[in-house]
Amino acid sequence: MLVRAVFAILFAAICRVGAQEAFTDALPRAAADATTAEQPVPESAWLDLRQSATQNSKIQKAPAWVEALTLLPAETTEGAPMSKSVFRIRVTQPSPDYQVLFFRLFFDDKADQQPEVIAWDESGTHVLRSGTLGAGMNLPSSDSVLIPMTGASSIDIEVPGDGKTVRAAYLDWMTSSEVVHPVNAEHRDVIPEPFSSVPTLHAPPDDMENFGTVTATLSSETIRINGQTQESAAFQFPIEAQPLTALLTFEIANPRVDTPPEVYLNGQNIGPASLTLPDLADPAYRGEVEPLSTQMHFNYTGWLRAQKIVPAASLIVGANDLMVVNGAGTGGAAIRATQIQLKYIWDKADYLLRTGH
Repeated sequence: MLVRAVFAILFAAICRVGAQEAFTDALPRAAADATTAEQPVPESAWLDLRQSATQNSKIQKAPAWVEALTLLPAETTEGAPMSKSVFRIRVTQPSPDYQVLFFRLFFDDKADQQPEVIAWDESGTHVLRSGTLGAGMNLPSSDSVLIPMTGASSIDIEVPGDGKTVRAAYLDWMTSSEVVHPVNAEHRDVIPEPFSSVPTLHAPPDDMENFGTVTATLSSETIRINGQTQESAAFQFPIEAQPLTALLTFEIANPRVDTPPEVYLNGQNIGPASLTLPDLADPAYRGEVEPLSTQMHFNYTGWLRAQKIVPAASLIVGANDLMVVNGAGTGGAAIRATQIQLKYIWDKADYLLRTGH
């Protein structure tokens, strides 16, 4: 009989793609009435799920609505090629007003050890199964799920193996407010992240034209890049006429935030991309110190938006070759949803001719 290992955690009341969709009808409104004003806003929870404690680590604390955290050791199930470990988190709603839980999992995204989040009710019925998280990139990563918690009492993180690829979880209760958006703008599936407001980037399946600007997908696939092994992402795209300017956009996982990837066009280095960084309080920032160095560098263990203005003079009519390369010594990363926008003259746009002095 297997012995169950339990994380000893002190729970004390303390006075931000691909995820599941939760309908806003289930979310509490932010309107301040007399009843809501009297209720304290529930604290978010950060759960350290690493199985090796550092020497100076303190006893973990969590808000009162997190009742227990248990690690069920790896067990082999019939028909499964690998045993699975389960982290079980028991939660209770801090108030009936809070019915949807934001759940972000931090893990090492290995192809054969991708985790899955499962929510249960007291009868043992599934409330939600997230499906496998991550993309099997063999990189540190994170992924988010919105969980409807009406009736749910526990959340399982199920992962093949001993569970040591799972690092931490961030939990926060969701609220809602009225949102307006232009009817003619591109539809965006936005999962509200606590530390960032940038939506997931989608690669359009076909070229699009809007107000004289053409958007073309170079690749929707996830591609690894690595400065140490000289892995790079290479693309080729044709243009029929010289644009006024161009913009390269993609998402990148596990970038070193102080050394963005370099972009090469037709054999010429046109410089590093720019990253849209979230708040520094985001737990996805992961520090690393190299031997004989006192400087700590940070990677972002999640997906960030990256962009680069492409000079029109570097483009040629016909086939263009573009490469995205990680800086030397920065390690592994991955990019996805790579696309380019080409801006042409549009008869309704403003263009100014500056005269000489």
